Amino acid sequence: MRWIYPILGNRSILFLLFLVNVAGTIYGYYWYGYQLKQTPDIFLAFVPDSPTASLFFVFVLLAFLFKKNWPLIEALAIVTLFKYGIWAVVMNFLVFIVQGELDWTGYMLIGSHFAMAVQGVLYSPFYRMKAWHLIAAAIWTLHNDVIDYVFFMMPNYHMLDQYMPQIGYFTFWLSIVSIGIAYYFCIRANRFKLEIK
Repeated sequence: MRWIYPILGNRSILFLLFLVNVAGTIYGYYWYGYQLKQTPDIFLAFVPDSPTASLFFVFVLLAFLFKKNWPLIEALAIVTLFKYGIWAVVMNFLVFIVQGELDWTGYMLIGSHFAMAVQGVLYSPFYRMKAWHLIAAAIWTLHNDVIDYVFFMMPNYHMLDQYMPQIGYFTFWLSIVSIGIAYYFCIRANRFKLEIK
């Protein structure tokens, strides 16, 4: 699998991914526009989960383009990219099961969010985070779950309202798995580290 890392570290690939993630982030905030207009100011930072995750990765890529590392942002990126990437894939499949169909936007969201999760993990050998960076990212992520499922600021999927307790339970454990993924790929056993060329 190591053959892929020189490709991932190529500046042209980094710049292309940077542009794709900027576009995806802008679209994501647009997608949340209606909900954000109804969100109390105190919760605004915690509502647009997926675009904020991709925004973290935009800053990771920007740092890479300048041959730098911002470890706290890297920790936030890998945890939230994996969590919200997988979460959106599962929710859209659940919409398909409940409704019996999915429009083109749903399929686009499945593909784009799965790619979010994958890119966060693929770039893990380039990250330089330490345990405290991951702890900070874990606090952010679990706090976000509280905002979503205690204060009911979760993304609007009205057709899934009857499943909110189960979705909240699933989301909490997905957060734990995402933190574990980040630990495994970035902290455990001093894994090999790569440099951006």
